[in-house]
Amino acid sequence: MKQRIVTGVIAGLVFITLLVLGGYWYAGLIVLLSILGYREYLQMNGYTKYKLTSFVGLVALLYITVPWEFIGITPLISTSAIIWLAMFVLLFITVASKNKITIDQVSVILLGVVYIAFGFYYMIAARLADHGLFWTILVFVCIWASDSGAYFVGSKLGKHPLWPQISPKKSIEGAIGGVVISMFAALVFAWCAPDLLGIGKALALGFIIAVVGQVGDLIQSAYKRVKGIKDTGTLLPGHGGVLDRMDSWLIVFPFIYLIGILPM
Repeated sequence: MKQRIVTGVIAGLVFITLLVLGGYWYAGLIVLLSILGYREYLQMNGYTKYKLTSFVGLVALLYITVPWEFIGITPLISTSAIIWLAMFVLLFITVASKNKITIDQVSVILLGVVYIAFGFYYMIAARLADHGLFWTILVFVCIWASDSGAYFVGSKLGKHPLWPQISPKKSIEGAIGGVVISMFAALVFAWCAPDLLGIGKALALGFIIAVVGQVGDLIQSAYKRVKGIKDTGTLLPGHGGVLDRMDSWLIVFPFIYLIGILPM
């Protein structure tokens, strides 16, 4: 527990500092985390030996994640085009290798690219938007409030399992507690900046972030259960890897952008 607390405090301070600094500092951190997360994904699927296919995935991941226009570069092709091209190259590799590398294997790599790249890209996009620091901190605080609320309420009041086949320790009471506390956290932001966030939108954001964040947590739990592993990596002692700590982030940021509730 001591190691977990120390690691959490140090990592949290570094992350918050770079988030507040914004610009290249924050974008660089997020791009680095996307690379580390992609590496963890390959490792837990046993794909580290597939050098060529992994490299194709990495190129696509960086093309999607890096905020090119922010650094003064106009992308040559669209995001949808790079996904298609990555798919085409990966499928061609299955043919060229005479199925030594199978379609199942390259499909997993492409799925990982989409999952990781879009999640981290929208973390950067949120920070670069107008009033980006406000909106990004709001999302993170609601995610953390939901996680903490679910843990403490579940520890004290949890009696009914939420999804025992996936995550036996999670309870319905904890999930509800996480949603309520996330909504309360969003209301605090509305009270601090009423010109940016109304009460109704704050409640909607708090609710959506908590629910979708918990789904993101369950997605990662389900994946690790299938793979028979406890953590996706060892980057953060006591906390696991990048994908362990950011499972909710990777789902929440794209979701709230795609439904149009977060200005970017």
